[in-house]
Amino acid sequence: MACKLHLVLIFSCVYLICLSGQQDTGFVYNGFDQADDIFIDGNARILPGGLLQLTNTTELQMGHAFFKQPFDFDQSSSLSFYTHFVCALVPPKLGADGGHGIAFVVSPSMDLSLAYATQYMGVFSIPTNGTFSSHLLAIELDTVKTVEFNELEKPHVGIDVNSPISVESALPSYFSNAFRKNISINLLSGEPIQVWVDYDGLLLNVSLAPIEIEKPNRPLLSRAINLSEIFQDKMYVGFSASTGNMLSNHYILGWSFSKSKKLLQTLDLSKLAQVPLPREEKKKLPPLLIGLVVLLVIPVLMILGGVYLYRRNKFAEVRESWEKEYGPHRFSYKSLYKATNGFGKDCRVGKGGFGEVYKGTLPQGRHIAVKRLSHDAEQGMKQFVAEVVTMGNLQHRNLVPLLGYCRRKGELLLVSEYMPKGSLDQYLFRNQHPSPSWLQRISIVKDIGSAISYLHTGAKQVVLHRDIKASNVMLDSKFNGRLGDFGMAKFYDHGANLSATAAVGTIGYMAPELITTGTSTKTDVYAFGAFLLEVICGRRPFDPEMPVEKRHLVKWVCECWKRGSLLETRDPRLGGEFLSEEVEMVLKLGLLCTNAMPESRPAMGQVVQYLSMDLPLPEFLLYSPGIGSFMPVSMEASSAIVIPSLRSSSFSMFVTHTVIDGPGR
Repeated sequence: MACKLHLVLIFSCVYLICLSGQQDTGFVYNGFDQADDIFIDGNARILPGGLLQLTNTTELQMGHAFFKQPFDFDQSSSLSFYTHFVCALVPPKLGADGGHGIAFVVSPSMDLSLAYATQYMGVFSIPTNGTFSSHLLAIELDTVKTVEFNELEKPHVGIDVNSPISVESALPSYFSNAFRKNISINLLSGEPIQVWVDYDGLLLNVSLAPIEIEKPNRPLLSRAINLSEIFQDKMYVGFSASTGNMLSNHYILGWSFSKSKKLLQTLDLSKLAQVPLPREEKKKLPPLLIGLVVLLVIPVLMILGGVYLYRRNKFAEVRESWEKEYGPHRFSYKSLYKATNGFGKDCRVGKGGFGEVYKGTLPQGRHIAVKRLSHDAEQGMKQFVAEVVTMGNLQHRNLVPLLGYCRRKGELLLVSEYMPKGSLDQYLFRNQHPSPSWLQRISIVKDIGSAISYLHTGAKQVVLHRDIKASNVMLDSKFNGRLGDFGMAKFYDHGANLSATAAVGTIGYMAPELITTGTSTKTDVYAFGAFLLEVICGRRPFDPEMPVEKRHLVKWVCECWKRGSLLETRDPRLGGEFLSEEVEMVLKLGLLCTNAMPESRPAMGQVVQYLSMDLPLPEFLLYSPGIGSFMPVSMEASSAIVIPSLRSSSFSMFVTHTVIDGPGR
C-alpha cells in the first residue's frame, strides 16, 4: 500500500513539473473570452465573443495587452521565441486613412503608461528613444508616415529596437508560394491579417499573410540581431496600439507564443471572432436637393434663433479666459437647472457655510450633488477656484469625485458625485440616523486616513486639506468614507517650503502652531487626530455647551487617561461590540496626532499603517512632551494672525481672510 502511494506521488510530481514547464514555454488563445492571464490597460478591453480590442476611434489614445507571466531569457535558458497572431486594423470608414497601428512588444515591464501615443505606438517615449536601457523590442504594423523617423511613404512593417525608428522595414506584403512573387497587403482593409515573428537566437524573421493563406516560405523581414544585448532576464510579451488625429479600431483575434519552435501551438482560425467592418461612406446629396433643404430650413432657423436668444438670456452663463488653464468639464446651467427641478426645495439636501447643496439626476440617470454658491461672495469665489483646481488633479477612491462646474451671473455651481448616505456627522450627532458600529467607524477612519495620505504624498502636488472634520466626510452607498469639500485646500510642489498662510479651519480641529508657523501637513495630521477622537468618542472636538472640564475633547481624553479610565471616553452608543485593545489604540493614536509639538506627530503614511495594524503604535506616556500640553486655537488667538495677500495672476482681486468656523457647519 505504501509503495503504491509513493508511485502516485511520483507521477503527480512529474505531471506538475511537465505542466509548469509547458506554461513557462508558451500559450495559445483562440479568442480571449476566457483569457484570465491577459493584463490590459489604457483603451484596451475584451469584447463579448473573445475579441481583444486595443483602441477604438478616439483621438490620442493607446491600449496595451500583455501575458501576465514573464518569460526567462537569461543566459541559462534559450534566447529564442516564436509567435503567431491574427490582427485587424479597421478605420472608421471604408477606404479612409487610419492610424497609428499595432505593435508586438517584448518588454521588461507591463507598465507602458509613460509611453506616448501617435507615432510612438504606445511603446516608446521621447526620453527613452534610442537609449540602450529601455530594453524594448517591437514589431510594428505602422499605418502613418512619420517624416522625422525616415519612414516609408505608405503603411509599413518594421523592427524597432529601443526606439520608434525601425532598424529594418518594408511595405506590407507576403510571398505567394503559388505565384512565386510578393503580393501587397492593405493593412487598413479591416480584414484579418496573420503575423509570424520567429527568432532562433541569431536571426529575427517577420512574415505576413491574409487569413486564408498559409505561412509563406519567405519572410517579409529578416534581420540578424543579438537580442541578448537587449533582453533582461525576465521579459513580458504582448501588444500595443495607438491613435493620433488619424483613428483606427485595433483588434487581436488570436495569439500563440512559445520559446520553442516545436512547442508553438497552432491557432484554430475557425474559432476566431468576427471583426466589425468599418462603416461605408454615405452618398452625398445632389446640390439641387441641398438647395431646397436650405430654403426650407432658413425660416425654421430664424424661429429657432429667436427662441434660442430668449432661452440664452434665461440660462446665461459667465465665461472668462482664466478658466481655460484649468480645463475641467463644464456643465451647462440649463442641464443643472433641469437635473434639480429648477433648484426646487424638494431637491435641497443641505446648506453649508458658503451655499446650498441640491441633489440632481442627469438624463443618463446619474445622480449628482450641486453646490450653489454666491458669485459676489469673496470667500465663495476663493472656495470655488480651489475646488476647480483640485478637481482636475486628484483621483482617489476615498475622495468625493468633483465632476465639473458652471458659472452664471451671480452664481457659482460645483457638480460632484452624489453620496447617498450623506455626511458622517449626521450619524454621529443626529438621532434620526442609526449610530455607526465599531467596525463601520474604524473602516471610515481608515478610508479618510488613506485619502489624506494620498493628498500629502501620492498626488502630483502636496495638497493640504485644512478642514478635516466629520461634516466634510461623506458616505457612499456602501458606507465607505469619502473626504470632500476642498474649499480651503492649498497646493504645493513636492519638496517646496510650505509658506505660512492665514489660519483657516474649525475650532477644535486647528493645531496650536497655526497662529505662528501656519499650515503644513502636520496641521492636517492634528485635524485628523481630532477627527479620530470625534468618531470614537461620539463628541465634537469643541463643544461650548459642555462643562468647562469637558469642553475640549483632547484635554478631556487626556484627563480620563490620567485617571485610568481611558476607555470610558468611547461613545456609549457603541455598546459592547468592540475590542478594548483596538479602541484604546485608536484613542492613543488620536492623542499622538494632536500632540502640541508638530515634530512629534506621525506622518499620515504611518497613521494608515497604525490603523491597519501593519505597524505597532509607538510607546508613549501621558506625560510625554506635547501630549499633556493642550493649547487650542481660540477666537482670541486668531486676532493676532497676520492676513497675507493671495498672490495669483488670475485672481489678484481676492485676499485671503482668516476663516474660523464654529463647532461644526
